[in-house]
Amino acid sequence: MLEPEDQTAEEKTGDFAGITKWERYSDERGGAEQERRDFERFAAAILKVQDKVRRRSGALRIDRAQHAKALLSVDNAILHVSEDLPDDLVAGHWQKGADLATTLRLSNASGQHQPDSERDLRGAALRVDAGGEVQDLLMTNFPVPHARDAEQFIAFASAMAGNRIIGIVKLLFAVGPREAIRMLRNVSGGTGRKVHTLSQESFWSRGAILWGDAGPVRYFIRPASDEPEAGSETDIPTDPNYLRSEITKRVQQGEVSWDLCVQRFVSEEVTPVEDAAAEWPQDRSPPIVAARLTVPEQDVTTLEAQDKAAAIGRLAFNPWNTQPGFRPLGNLNRARKAVYAASAAHRARKRFYEPIPLRNRIVTAVLAPTFGFINRWRPWYRLPHLVALLNLSLLRHQLRKENLIDREPVEPNPQAAQPDGPTPEAAWDGRFFDGTQNDLSVPEMGKVGAVFGRNLTPDPRPDDINTPNPVEISQQLLYRKSFIPATSLNVLAAAWIQFQVHDWVQHARRPLGENDLEVPMPEGQTWKNTPKGKKESVMRIAGDQPIGTEGDDRLTFENTVSHWWDGSEIYGSSLQKSDRLRDGTGPMLRLENGYLPENNLGMEVTGFNESWWLGLSALHTLFAREHNTVCDALRREYRDWNDERIYQTARLVISALIAKIHTVEWTPAILATPEIDVALNANWSGPAGAFTRMGLWLQEAHALRGIPETLPDHHGARYCLTEDFVTVYRLHPLLPDDYRIHDSQTGTFREKLEFNDIQGIRTDEVMRRIGLSDVLYSMGNAHPGAITLHNYPRALQHFSRTSHDLKTEIIDLSVVDIMRERSRGIPRYNKFRQGLHKPPIRSWEEITANGEDVRLLKDIYGSFDNIDTMVGLFAETPPPGFGFSDTAFRIFILMATRRLQSDRFLTVDFRPEIYSPLGLAWVQENTMTSIILRHFPEFASVLPTGQSAFAPWRPRQT
Repeated sequence: MLEPEDQTAEEKTGDFAGITKWERYSDERGGAEQERRDFERFAAAILKVQDKVRRRSGALRIDRAQHAKALLSVDNAILHVSEDLPDDLVAGHWQKGADLATTLRLSNASGQHQPDSERDLRGAALRVDAGGEVQDLLMTNFPVPHARDAEQFIAFASAMAGNRIIGIVKLLFAVGPREAIRMLRNVSGGTGRKVHTLSQESFWSRGAILWGDAGPVRYFIRPASDEPEAGSETDIPTDPNYLRSEITKRVQQGEVSWDLCVQRFVSEEVTPVEDAAAEWPQDRSPPIVAARLTVPEQDVTTLEAQDKAAAIGRLAFNPWNTQPGFRPLGNLNRARKAVYAASAAHRARKRFYEPIPLRNRIVTAVLAPTFGFINRWRPWYRLPHLVALLNLSLLRHQLRKENLIDREPVEPNPQAAQPDGPTPEAAWDGRFFDGTQNDLSVPEMGKVGAVFGRNLTPDPRPDDINTPNPVEISQQLLYRKSFIPATSLNVLAAAWIQFQVHDWVQHARRPLGENDLEVPMPEGQTWKNTPKGKKESVMRIAGDQPIGTEGDDRLTFENTVSHWWDGSEIYGSSLQKSDRLRDGTGPMLRLENGYLPENNLGMEVTGFNESWWLGLSALHTLFAREHNTVCDALRREYRDWNDERIYQTARLVISALIAKIHTVEWTPAILATPEIDVALNANWSGPAGAFTRMGLWLQEAHALRGIPETLPDHHGARYCLTEDFVTVYRLHPLLPDDYRIHDSQTGTFREKLEFNDIQGIRTDEVMRRIGLSDVLYSMGNAHPGAITLHNYPRALQHFSRTSHDLKTEIIDLSVVDIMRERSRGIPRYNKFRQGLHKPPIRSWEEITANGEDVRLLKDIYGSFDNIDTMVGLFAETPPPGFGFSDTAFRIFILMATRRLQSDRFLTVDFRPEIYSPLGLAWVQENTMTSIILRHFPEFASVLPTGQSAFAPWRPRQT
């Protein structure tokens, strides 16, 4: 056991920051870090318990996991602190003679609203008003809890939520026979005792708390008077609400009082902190009366009293609602912070749980290892269609289980806090621009500034960051000698993915010149890092800004846009930015003659305009026009709506429509196989075909409805996008270097432009001169580049980029891509693919069948284990019909559904009450093709038939 006895709370650092000297973490169980992971698992388990209780009782809504039925709820109780309180117990708001306003809730302990005569414990919850802050004191009418620690508590709650006989068997296996018998005996002793009146009950805390400088105490309340109980030991009234009726009558006739007592910590042997089930003997730790709790005489049956009781019923009591000097202690208490918060959020429909059918669990357990064995020799895309679909579903399950790593910094140990304020009213039916309040149970999740997670454990190689030399890799493996087209797509598909990436991810960068990444130029070569700079022997790259400076923190980075699929590339990631993009205070986005306005630098003004070029301008302009069209439709349909409601609803509609287009149009276009087409359409609207539905019914029943009809699910890790996700979306080969512009009305050739002619501050002039119609037509009829080696755009290998501070740097973006990957600790290609459950490389030819590429890879890297992931992904032979590699696809199959499944506006709140009936229909009935035709009906004859708008268009005959 770890015993940091010689440290104060202020001296603790690292895993044990904030721990008191009385607490213990078991090294054998993984210490503080493992305990935190356990608590999140327990929090998920409590949601399952609540759902089981609801289904078992037939209730229509989720209630408290325990203490569901209130017996007395008042907000005018008083705690009068004893005048004789020992000096060392005088701390914080516990001052001699003080009167503390207190809310009191007495309840049955069960999670079901059962008759008071049923075997049960009773509970008391106090919320003490400590001068603007609160302290919650929670107790039950048995001296100790049945569970020694959180593991036992959750095991018991999970086992007993269903059938009792089966539950006892589960408990025996979960905690062992000896502990199971002790726990059942404990509970039986507590619930078997008949209670006639709550006024004569004592209630004990569940473990110890810190009491200022006096150290740990346990507390309890006991009757302040010796008034005998009504009735005999065996006489229990038949009224199912007799306890509520009895206490109601008591407080109508006069005040009811209890003494609040505390017991001091003596020693770990006599008064243990970590073992909550060990009673603190009163002969060794005599009770000290700290205060008297009084419920004044009142009528709690009036409508006003019932309204107050209902408000108290909505409170989320938690022992961690307190001040730092009164921090709860011990493993069981430490778990209660996460578990109680999860339970309260579930009850308030801010957190969700969907049970996994038993058949799904059995089929997954049996078939997952089977397919893992098969895939060693035969990948999923070489299996029969229906078998391949089942293989993909099982692979996604494995990835969800093993490849979601949350990197968000958390408090090292639970700390005292105050109850969260009410959820802002606007958050219930609209997105916040900074990404907060999307998950209402964790309002900060996915916000601007939230860190990137991981799909694979980082593998930094700081000593090899320039090995092999990225410039040589760029010149020999990436440089585009001649354009290699992707003939199944058009250039709008290339622009689209950049349009999406700008919504999803952006790292904060240091200014150039501050801790740059330096890449030595090959012998005899130099580089100018700025337009007017001197030639240097190194290429300088602005480094990412990590959130920390030491150890693993250096590999943790913040996202400067929100992680959510919220259209921030159009609307901005802050309220201030969004206001500047609107046409005054109305609902429309600001356009000038149908085009984006420009700023004083000549750049088009939109939500996110970095790495700007004509393809991005086209999509931003098109969707700004579509936003305004949606606003017009909403205004006609709902004439009593104000401008703000129209704007926010249109924003929801456009964001969801973009998510749908990406899911069911862009992705099947770039991953053109029947399995992916079926899987992606099933993601949105559920599967078609009896055999497919049967397979999902057996393995993943939730997928039968399509994600928008399910509940949010983060699959065990807070939602965020990941560094590995950023890596696989490095798809710059899609961009051509040359662009042929044609007249959209006649099809005649107008001019040829190079990439540098249509990027940055040149973009707006070109867009207005050519016109959106000709830009869309020209890009619809041109092919993007294939995502492969030797196809990196030449224009991006010597590229002038202007940063936020208006400084211009010259970069080779292919070198930047490699250096970003290495500096962020992305595992090299062989380890990357193994981490995604692919077999390791055994020969160079397994990467690519191209003999010349095999030779170059050997010469440059020397070992499989040195290949950069981006290079390996470009080199890898993709499955038939795929536009990128199977290894990259594995990140995609995990994160593509996660972007939908985690977002409440694409799941539980994807409904007409939020979007409006018109808005929901707009999302479901429209496609990229219909959007283009709405604004350019003349394209009806050139858009592809039976394919998405990302397939090559038909050229007009000239």
